[in-house]
Amino acid sequence: MKKTLAGLGKFNKIIAISLPVVLSILLVRMQSLAHRELSPQECRVKKWDIPVPLTAEKQKAPLIQRIPITCCQGDTSCFDEVLYKQITDKKALMRAIARSLQYLQTANAAVAYQNYHVAGITRDRVLKSLKRFRELLLKTNSATELHQAIEREFVLYQSVGKDTKGSVLFTAYYEPLYAARRVPTTEYRYPVYRLPPDFNSWPKPHPTREELEGADGLQGAQGKLRGLELFWFRDRLEPYLAQIQGSARLQLPDGTQTTIGYAGNTAYNYKSIGRELIDDGKLPLEGVTMPIILDYFQKHPQELNIYIPRDRSFVFFQENHGQPAQGSINVPLTAERSIATDKSLMPPGALALIRASIPFVNPTGKMEERIISRYVLDQDTGGAIKGAGRVDYFLGTGKLAGDRAGVTVSNGQLFYLLLKSNN
Repeated sequence: MKKTLAGLGKFNKIIAISLPVVLSILLVRMQSLAHRELSPQECRVKKWDIPVPLTAEKQKAPLIQRIPITCCQGDTSCFDEVLYKQITDKKALMRAIARSLQYLQTANAAVAYQNYHVAGITRDRVLKSLKRFRELLLKTNSATELHQAIEREFVLYQSVGKDTKGSVLFTAYYEPLYAARRVPTTEYRYPVYRLPPDFNSWPKPHPTREELEGADGLQGAQGKLRGLELFWFRDRLEPYLAQIQGSARLQLPDGTQTTIGYAGNTAYNYKSIGRELIDDGKLPLEGVTMPIILDYFQKHPQELNIYIPRDRSFVFFQENHGQPAQGSINVPLTAERSIATDKSLMPPGALALIRASIPFVNPTGKMEERIISRYVLDQDTGGAIKGAGRVDYFLGTGKLAGDRAGVTVSNGQLFYLLLKSNN
């Protein structure tokens, strides 16, 4: 349930989406960090692409069935090795699996899979596949052993991507942490709002952002938002970024924390203020990242009143009392183990394998990009995450997660793991 800033990620929750993106593609055609090369030539990206040209009929399908990728010797990026190096990572994946299993047994899941358009993918098969994967995760002792078991028992359904060859654009989002107040002060003046109780009766077109809160973000009490203030922030940009992300964790003055999550949105498409800055010549066409956008507004805070109103969409929140950020399938998201995709195309709650370049902070404190393979659960969506060629990767809560999300953009591959039909 989130957007992205310059393409920022996922947002526009015209459907009941949930938390994902955040500043994820805020970037616009942002150049990624230097990729670490894989070992031998044959072990590089090509083997992860869809192996044969697609027929015109298959090009229309979002997923194509294929056998699992055989890993080359010495190609550690082929495996999700971290699962067997850090017990916390395996526990996190198990937690994410449990949440998807919980969803898959609901009436909502039954409805979602009733008319799913990819032959062979049913709720029952997704459920059985996830349970078997959990068994293998518990009984195997290495990433290699797990991969070999998957080769024996599973098939992959690969996203055709944005080019029908399997290339998928990856961005990332996170849950920001902000200082906030329950009552306004001279310092904390910028609110986020509850969903109006009569929202369903609002005529369309809905009021724009500027009509709701004014160009300066301080006029909400003069109109439809009067009395709906939920929390107040010190910086104009913070409640706006919370809307982009779809959720936030709040630090209160008594030392406690609470959380807010998506409750609804007006019927407008999200417009990236990063893209607007580029179009106005305020930022260069290439290399724009979220940190660059934030730095621009730190130097020119008065321009927030120009650019934020250009995004006519508006998001409402509810207090979640410390509960983790939730995805569009109404289960909590798990850092590094939840993704957001276009839920009109991809199977909700399903087990997936992603392969992409993701930034990490190295021991010296610098950001470096590594090609990784990760088992994840498809638990979220977003208005800016459209088509078979987009994935938004949830990186967790706080500044470090935000720093990483702000520079995440790379092309990779997306696969869904399903038991062979005779299993």
